Amino acid sequence: MEDATEDELGRAVAAAAGGDEDAFRLLYRDVQPRLLRYARALAGSDAEDVTAEAWLQIARDIAGFQGEVDAFRGWCATIVRNRALDLLRRRSRRPVADRSLEEVLSMPAREDTEALALARLSTDAAVRLIAELPPDQAEAVLLRVVVGLDAERAGRVLGKRAGAVRTAAYRGLRRLAARLDTAPDTGAAPVRTHTEGAL
Repeated sequence: MEDATEDELGRAVAAAAGGDEDAFRLLYRDVQPRLLRYARALAGSDAEDVTAEAWLQIARDIAGFQGEVDAFRGWCATIVRNRALDLLRRRSRRPVADRSLEEVLSMPAREDTEALALARLSTDAAVRLIAELPPDQAEAVLLRVVVGLDAERAGRVLGKRAGAVRTAAYRGLRRLAARLDTAPDTGAAPVRTHTEGAL
């Protein structure tokens, strides 16, 4: 299936807000992979749960959304960030083990583990590298490069000025480049950028 153009996605935002399920599916296919990578850096193995909760809210509230596709991506990223922060707060208040080791070990995998591992290897390696950056740089890089937001929209998600986001993303990318130049091969694929032009 061919990727939708930005114009098609822009029309899909308005149609999805009006209740068009096909338009909503088109937006989901464009935005979900970006949000999942972002959520992995914030919430680790709970990323799929975080994005699932976020999509429930997005589906519930999209009728009131107004804006173009980039604003939609920013809105979705904000929701994912809030769900991830909620999860981290809940984790800090609950006991570490809420299931016995025997129960966890006997749980079946939900997906084909081998296929899943192979599909995610390079993405996970890249996200792991980004997650090792200082938190402000990691989030700026993820929002700018992985989610594809411009500095102004990323700033809204993070509650910072666009210039601060540009600076954090620039520093983070320079730090990543230096690490990749001096480190042995990590197996990480190059980070694909969804933004065109300068940070």
